[in-house]
Amino acid sequence: MRDLRRAERGLAAGLATVAGFVDAVGFLTLGGFFVSFMSGNSTRLAAGLAEGTFATVATAAVLIALFVVGVGIGSAVGHHAGTRRRPVVLGLVAVVLAVASLLASVGADGRLVMAFATVAMGATNAVFERGGEVSVGLTYMTGTLVKFGQRFTASLLRYGEPGAWRPYLVHWLALVLGAIAGALVFRFLEDGALWFAAIAAAVAAVSSHRLRSPG
Repeated sequence: MRDLRRAERGLAAGLATVAGFVDAVGFLTLGGFFVSFMSGNSTRLAAGLAEGTFATVATAAVLIALFVVGVGIGSAVGHHAGTRRRPVVLGLVAVVLAVASLLASVGADGRLVMAFATVAMGATNAVFERGGEVSVGLTYMTGTLVKFGQRFTASLLRYGEPGAWRPYLVHWLALVLGAIAGALVFRFLEDGALWFAAIAAAVAAVSSHRLRSPG
């Protein structure tokens, strides 16, 4: 995170906001399952196995599989896009979210809608992929909070760089604020909520053209 330029940090925070938005919509649509936070779904899968609630196991397993498929698609598309990785991957995310939004608008089953949203969230993580590794987590915040805690403690005890914790706090807050927005919009619009995320991803795709990334 600290190695990113200011514009890149802004893009990362914006995408974290979108991820939080979509995850909140998915959580409310699916009744407690996630479309971007696979640690939560993994816990639900494990608990379902222990309790013998196989509907829970099936839902969690399908979401995890779809997320991994999205990661793979995003990574492959980004690899072939080279230095145009960011706009191309974000264009893909915008299209998949638009498909999910369109399905929701015509009254499709919420599980089908969220299947596309989950693939989109998986693909989002390829935006900041470098050398086959994700350099910035966009749909999960555990690592971000760990780094925030480390940097904040180091700054507080004066053995680390002052203020180095701020980008990590901002990144986490972006996802939280996005989730709040997603829950509020879903409350009033329901089937139309995902259009906001699709449009935001499209705007990010256009604006990221000037942010060249390593091939």
